Amino acid sequence: MRSSLTSGVLAVGIAFIMVACSAPEPLPAGPRELTDGLGRQIALPSSVERIVSLAPSNTEMLFAIGAGSQVVGRDEVSDYPASAADVASIGSTFGELNTEAILALEPDLVLAADITAPEQLQSLEELGLTTFVVPNPIDFDGLYDNLLTIGKITGHGDEAADLAKVLRSRMEAVTALTINADPTTVFYEIDGSDPTAPWTTGSSTFQDLLIELAGGANVAAGIDGWGQIDLEELVIQNPEVIVFATAPFIVTTSQSLAERPGWGGIAAVQSERVVSIDTNWIDRPGPRLIDGLEALARALHPDLFE
Repeated sequence: MRSSLTSGVLAVGIAFIMVACSAPEPLPAGPRELTDGLGRQIALPSSVERIVSLAPSNTEMLFAIGAGSQVVGRDEVSDYPASAADVASIGSTFGELNTEAILALEPDLVLAADITAPEQLQSLEELGLTTFVVPNPIDFDGLYDNLLTIGKITGHGDEAADLAKVLRSRMEAVTALTINADPTTVFYEIDGSDPTAPWTTGSSTFQDLLIELAGGANVAAGIDGWGQIDLEELVIQNPEVIVFATAPFIVTTSQSLAERPGWGGIAAVQSERVVSIDTNWIDRPGPRLIDGLEALARALHPDLFE
């Protein structure tokens, strides 16, 4: 099964290389209407050649389906793939947008996300810019739908459909192994800067779904959405595996986590089942959520991937 999952990763990589610079498909003449993540009917131009992306997940999806050459602007956090760094940055999307920089890029479309503030959307539309909000997916079907929608917008529908098919195949390969496995209790730490009350993710989140599909039981499922869990409660829950997010701005290591006062009695620490996973694989709603699922499944059920 390890070779099957590896083949899946290679397939996505090969597909990305093939579509990264592909030309968009011809689109129907005249304006088109699509429903965005806010339920709005958005009139799109017949040809979308200049896109400003306001979310790293959108940027990843655009490049993944071969529409990277149509991206003329990105938010400063969009850092994947590496070639996204060559695209002009419009700066931070926190606070007031640099609308002057966006206007200077003369976009046909501004691709926003759930994290885009309503007042930012309003300011862009008051300037006459067409904005389309990509919804935050709550499951993998939602991720596939986002890819297909962006494919329609950019003229890369076939590439989007092909990528969605590959991602679905990889997801099903994991769940075929984990569906009958005894659930492994797991704690996922988003931010441990306060080790007495670390931030985690509970029910009604994509992270909770990933844990379930990977054959795990989220010990923080009693929390609705994102929140902090008291160390005393975490010790009572006694997870078998601890997964913590890694990123350049996160200083936590497996050793530093194990050395926290009061954490030594947790089963995961005692058995040294403390695992790090790139935060962008789990917390960013783009194609690499599949990578996060595979990494989680290996961490929770390594015996299934031998």
